[in-house]
Amino acid sequence: MFKSVVLPVALLGASACALADEGQWQPHQLPQLKSELKRIGITIPAERLADLSKHPMSAIVATPGCSASFVSPDGLVVTNHHCGYGAIQRNSTPEHNYIANGFLARTRAEELPGGPNTVVYVTEKVENVTDRVLKGLAPGLSGRERHEQVEARIKALIAECESDKAFRCSVPAFNRGGSYYRIKQLLIRDVRLVYAPANSVGDFGGDIDNYEFPRHAGDFSFLRAYVGRDGRPADPSPDNVPYKSKSFLVVSAEGLKAGDPILLAGYPGRTSRYKLPAEIRFARDVDYPAKVASITADLSVIAAATMGNPDYTVRYASVAKSLNNVLKKTRGLLDGFARKDIAGIKDAQDAEFRAWYKQHGTGPKNLLADLDAAIAADMATTQQETAWMEATHSDLLKSARTLFRLALEHQKPDAQREAGYQDRDVSFIKARLTRLEQSFVASVDQARWQAALVRYAKLDPKARPHGLDAVVPAQNALAPLYKGTELGDTAKRLAWIGKDAEAFRKSNDPFIQLAVHMHDVGMALEERRKEVEGNLERIVPLYMDAVIAWKKSQGKPVYPDANGTLRVTYGTVAPYSPRDGIVKGPFTTVEGILEKQTGKAPFDAPAGLLQAIRDKRYGAFKDPALGTVPVNFLSSADTTGGNSGSAVMNRRGELVGLNFDSTYESITKDWYFDPVITRAIHVDIRYLLWVMKEVDHADNLLHEMTIKYPKS
Repeated sequence: MFKSVVLPVALLGASACALADEGQWQPHQLPQLKSELKRIGITIPAERLADLSKHPMSAIVATPGCSASFVSPDGLVVTNHHCGYGAIQRNSTPEHNYIANGFLARTRAEELPGGPNTVVYVTEKVENVTDRVLKGLAPGLSGRERHEQVEARIKALIAECESDKAFRCSVPAFNRGGSYYRIKQLLIRDVRLVYAPANSVGDFGGDIDNYEFPRHAGDFSFLRAYVGRDGRPADPSPDNVPYKSKSFLVVSAEGLKAGDPILLAGYPGRTSRYKLPAEIRFARDVDYPAKVASITADLSVIAAATMGNPDYTVRYASVAKSLNNVLKKTRGLLDGFARKDIAGIKDAQDAEFRAWYKQHGTGPKNLLADLDAAIAADMATTQQETAWMEATHSDLLKSARTLFRLALEHQKPDAQREAGYQDRDVSFIKARLTRLEQSFVASVDQARWQAALVRYAKLDPKARPHGLDAVVPAQNALAPLYKGTELGDTAKRLAWIGKDAEAFRKSNDPFIQLAVHMHDVGMALEERRKEVEGNLERIVPLYMDAVIAWKKSQGKPVYPDANGTLRVTYGTVAPYSPRDGIVKGPFTTVEGILEKQTGKAPFDAPAGLLQAIRDKRYGAFKDPALGTVPVNFLSSADTTGGNSGSAVMNRRGELVGLNFDSTYESITKDWYFDPVITRAIHVDIRYLLWVMKEVDHADNLLHEMTIKYPKS
C-alpha cells in the first residue's frame, strides 16, 4: 500500500538497508500506518503514538522555528545548538563569549534568561475544525472577501481557544486549505539557558560542512522551562519553578546500527510536494536565483560592516548564521533542480493526473484552468513582494512600520484587527522590538539597506509594487534618517507601543515619518495578496481533493504538506550513494574530528575534546562495532526545516539522537521525495553524552536525566 525502496542488506561502509519512507504524518494518522510501523520494527503501539497526552508524544515540544523534547521531570529541554543560538548570543559579550567558549550552569541559580524570544510550546490538543472554517461561506465572494471571511472565523476559533491565557492557539490550513485543525499549545515564556557546548563543537565544520556528509557536529543545547508556583505559565521571575511535564524521554546510550528503525517527531516547517510544474519552474528560474543573489550580497555587506569590531560581530552572529543556512539550502535546491529534472517529473505526473481527472474527476470542469490562472497571479504577486522586501530592507524601518500598523489596528475592535496585531500579539511584538538590542547596529543596518536599494533599482519596473518608487528613499538619503531617529534606543522604541495613530502622523522622527508615508503602498500590496490567497483557498482544495482521490486510486501515500505543526516520520539508519562508486555513512566517529581538525575555524575543536579522543576515553559510549564513539548518523526519515532539534527515537521510543540537517542531495525533498538519496543527519546521543561527560563535565545534567546504558 505504501511505497518504499529496499536496498540489499550489507555490512557497514557498503550499502545497507534503506527503507526510505515518505510522509510527514499527523499523529492521528498513525493508526492507519500500523502495518508499516510494524514492518520496520517499531514496537510502540500506533494508537499510543496518536495520543498527545501519552508518552512519547507528550514529551515532544517546539521552540520558535525548531523542535525539542523534555528529557527530565524538571522541565529540562534538549534541542539543537543552532536552535538555542539566540539565547546563547543574548547572554554573550566580548568578555563572556558563550558562543565561542560554551556555557554550563552547574546549579539552577546559574541558569541564564533565554530572553523574550525563547519560549517553549507544548501541544495539548489538536481538533478538526474544517466545518467551522469553511461551511456556509457565501457564494460569489471575491478572493479578498473570501479570505477575510475565513480569517474572521479563524480568529474567532483562536479567541475561543485562548479564553485561558496560558495557551497559544492556531488554526493552520492542511492540504492547501482543504482542511483546518485547531492547535492548542501551552506557551511557556520563562525559558532559561542551561548548557551549550562551545561553538567549535556545536557547529564544527560551520558553513563548509552545512548540508554535507560526513559530518561531525555536536549540534545540541539544553534549556529549562519554568512556570509559576501554581504550575501555570508566568512571566520570567526568580520565584518561578521548573515545569513538570506529563512525561519525558528516557535517553538510550545503547546505540543503533545500520538498518535499525527510528521514529522522528517534531515540527517541520514547509514542504511543497503537491505544487504544479509551473510553480517549480518559477522557484527554479526566478525566485530562488533572486534569493541567492540577494542573500549573498547582504552577507558581504554584513561582513564588511562588522569587520574589526568584536561587539558588532557578536551582534550579527545569529543574523549571519541564519542567512548562511538559508543561502546554502537555496543553492542546494538549485543544484538539486539541475541534477534531477523535477519539473519534468512533475510534468509527467501532471499530465497523468489531468488525463485521469478528465475521465474520473468529480470537481468543476474548469477547475484546472482556474487553478493555472490563480497560480500565475500568485507568482506575479510574489515577485512584487520580493521587490518590496528589498526596498524596505532595514530592521529599523520594519520596527517603525510594525509600530504604526499596531496603532492603526488598535483603532478597531480586537476581533476585527489584522492577525498579528491583536492584543494576543502585543507581547510578541514587544519581544521582537526588544530583540534588536542584541542584533542591531545603526551603521550596519544602514549599509545593508543602502545595498538593498541598489538591488531594488535594478529590478524590472513591472515587478515593483505600484507606487513604491515614489515613496522609497534615495540610496544617498539614508544617513539623515539614521542620524535623526530615536528608534535605535530600545526604551524609546518600546515607548511607541500604545500611542495612537495621530501621534505617529505628527512625529518628527524620520523613520516614523517614512513608515507613515509608505503605509498605503504596503497595504495595497497586502490587499493584492489577500485576493490571491482567497482565490487559491477556493480553488486549490478542490484540486487537492482530486489529487488525493487520484493517488488513492493508485495505492499511494497521502499526507498533507508540512506546515509547522506536529508530525511523525519514520525510517531506518541507512547510508546512501550520492554518485557512482561512492557510499556515505551511516555513521561518523570522533576520529573524523581529528582528521578534519586544522586549528582554524570552522575546524577548531576544543583542546580538551581532542585530547579525550587521543586518549581514547570512550567509556560507556563506545560503539562495539565501530570501536569508538559515533558522532553523527544518517536515516531515511522524511524531514525539512523546522525539524531541527527533533527527537530521534528507537523502536521503544527512547531518545537516541537529535535531527539537525539533511544531506546536500536531499534538499529538493521539499518539492519531491526521492527515496534513493533522501537522508536526514542526526547527532548520535552517545556523542552528546560523551561530550557532556568527558569534555564539559556536565555531571549535574547527566545525573538529572534518565539514561539507559548498554549492558556490560
